[in-house]
Amino acid sequence: PNDLAEKTKGLDPETTLFIIVSKTFTTLETLTNAREARTWLLEELTANGAIDGSDEKNAEAIKKHFVAVSTNLEKVAEFGIDPNNAFGFWNWVGGRYSVDSAVGTSLAVVFGPARFEEFLHGFHEIDEYFANTPFEKNVVVLLGMLNVWYRNFFKVASHAVLPYDQYLHRFPAYLQQLTMESNGKSVRWDGTPVTSETGEIFWGEPGTNGQHAFYQLIHQGTQLIPADFIAFVNTPNPTKDGDQDVHELFLGNYFAQTKALAFGKTADEVRAEGTPEEIVPARVFTGNRPTTSIFGVALTPFAVGELIALYEHITFVEGTVWGLDSYDQWGVELGKQLAKQITPAISQDDDALAAQDASTQSLIKFYRANREF
Repeated sequence: PNDLAEKTKGLDPETTLFIIVSKTFTTLETLTNAREARTWLLEELTANGAIDGSDEKNAEAIKKHFVAVSTNLEKVAEFGIDPNNAFGFWNWVGGRYSVDSAVGTSLAVVFGPARFEEFLHGFHEIDEYFANTPFEKNVVVLLGMLNVWYRNFFKVASHAVLPYDQYLHRFPAYLQQLTMESNGKSVRWDGTPVTSETGEIFWGEPGTNGQHAFYQLIHQGTQLIPADFIAFVNTPNPTKDGDQDVHELFLGNYFAQTKALAFGKTADEVRAEGTPEEIVPARVFTGNRPTTSIFGVALTPFAVGELIALYEHITFVEGTVWGLDSYDQWGVELGKQLAKQITPAISQDDDALAAQDASTQSLIKFYRANREF
């Protein structure tokens, strides 16, 4: 509700279009948001006199202001959306692999069909490269195998993605679903237990923000954390600070961090700087910490498509080696099932409350005691 409230602030209902994206059109969270959006639209249109609130006018308004992306046209129609305004896709397309299908309709609307085509071409380029390049020269395969190598033989638990471009500030979060929902599993595709560690915790933040936050752990912590550094030669916003090209200053940090992680700093180098002996150990960097540099020419829709496809195929390589089905997500389903059981207990159903475990009961009782509405 908070997100919907913020997104609809200041919108003109007469020029607002909602795109409801749900493969089955039954997902609880998505449909709840969709109904809330429908309520907002009808209330706003009635308040400004655009419609009179009758069922007929309401139905017309919904058809004009809502479109769907779904494989279930019957449910789309039940909601009130004209099935002719529904964009379909294949039912085997999973959510975390769907941005280049009709699920990306909002991107096509915002950036235009030409840009979206470029985006798709980026995916296609990596698809073709991955499919047709011999494994020993296939960068996608090698990156996937490196992740397996560090996960299984060095027992690393996490993987940092560090884009030196503010426009990619949500890219690590995007990869979290792709990688952890796909390969965060302890059972193989044939139902047998896995025989090694699987999956990595993916995380990260952009560029120099991270340098002043968590890079300390990557440089000198006790955990080994492989890191992908992503940057681009050109920027759409070139500026200068006096005679200094600001983008080059930015890239200087990009180059410096990978060099520092690779080569570190010895005790003798620290001493040569005149450092007091008692603090020399604190200023030693072991180096030999793994990084991958992904350095593109420019951040274009094509490049973004390449990047997403790169990590999709890396995820597939890992899942194949570990014997996982990277395309199911039963861990997600359990939470949804339990939410349906628990929700009635939150506000009124004492029998449902009594059926919960002691911890859940305690949390719900705290909610009941402190709610303000």
